[in-house]
Amino acid sequence: MERWSIVKAFLLGSLLEATIPKPGNVSRHRDFEDLSIYHFLFGNTALVPIYHEAVKVGELVRKGILSPSEAGLGDLIRRGTEAVRRVQDANPNFGVIALSIPLMAGLAMGRNVLEGREKATLLLRESTVRDTMELYRAIRTLNPKGIGKAERYDVYSDESFRELFEDRVNLWKLGEISCERELIFCEWISGYSLTYSTADRLVELLSREPLEEAVKKAFVELLAERRDTLIERKAGRKEAELVRKRARELLEGRISTEEFESFMAEKGDLRNPGSLADVMAVSLSLLALSGLRIEMRNGRVFGVIGRS
Repeated sequence: MERWSIVKAFLLGSLLEATIPKPGNVSRHRDFEDLSIYHFLFGNTALVPIYHEAVKVGELVRKGILSPSEAGLGDLIRRGTEAVRRVQDANPNFGVIALSIPLMAGLAMGRNVLEGREKATLLLRESTVRDTMELYRAIRTLNPKGIGKAERYDVYSDESFRELFEDRVNLWKLGEISCERELIFCEWISGYSLTYSTADRLVELLSREPLEEAVKKAFVELLAERRDTLIERKAGRKEAELVRKRARELLEGRISTEEFESFMAEKGDLRNPGSLADVMAVSLSLLALSGLRIEMRNGRVFGVIGRS
C-alpha cells in the first residue's frame, strides 16, 4: 500500500474523531478545562513524521531488510509521544498513537486493508522487551489519567524495567497482562477486532446517514457494548457500567439524545470515553484509507466510500 496514503488516512481519521461532536468527548463544540480541540489539532499533526517512519519500517520488514523483531514499535511510540508533547501541554492522543503505529506498519507490509491487521499481529508478537520499555517511557511522557500503582510492572517505578527484562515481557505479553485495564491492549492481541468491526459498522451507517450522525450512532453503540477503560480507571467500574447502561437506554429510546449528552457532561471529564474514542479514530482512519470522501447534500455532509 502506498506510503503517503497510509499516513494521510491516519492523520485524517484522528482529526475527524476529535472534530465530530460525540457524547462525553472534546469536539469542535466542547472543550474541557484542561483539554481542547486545539490539543488534538496540534498533537495529531505533530505525528506526521513518526507516522511516515512507521510506514517506512513496515516496508523494510516486507522487503526483508529488517526482521519483525527489529521494527522498533516501542521506540516509534515513544518518539511519537515526545513529538506530541513538544507542541502542547496535555495528553490528547496516547491511545491513538499506541493503536496506530503497529497497524500502520502492518498495513505497509500487507497488500490490502484487511491484511494489515495480520501483519500488525506479527509485529506485536515478534516485538522485544526493549519495545515494552520504550512504551513505558512513552506513557511517562504523556502521563495518561487513571494509571494507578501496580505491584509488578509499575509504569512509574524504575524497578519495572528490571522486572520486564527478567520476565521477557514484550508488547504482546504486556497486552495479554494488561488487556482488562486498557482496551488498546485488547485490540493488540485480538487482531484489532473491535477497530475493524467498527469500521464495517460505519460503512453500513454511512450508506444512509450523514457523516456526523453515522459516527455518533456508531460511537453510542460502542458505549453500549463495551465499558470504556479510561472511565473505569478514572471513576471505577460502577461508573463505567452506568455509562454503558445509559447508552443502551438511548439506543432503546428510553432516554433522549439530549438527556444522554447531559448525563455524559454532568461530571466534567470524568465520563470522557477515551479508549473507545481511540478505537473510533483508528476505524475512521481505515475508512479514509479505503477511499472515504465527502459530498454536500442539501447543506449536510455525507461520507462516501469508493466512488468519485
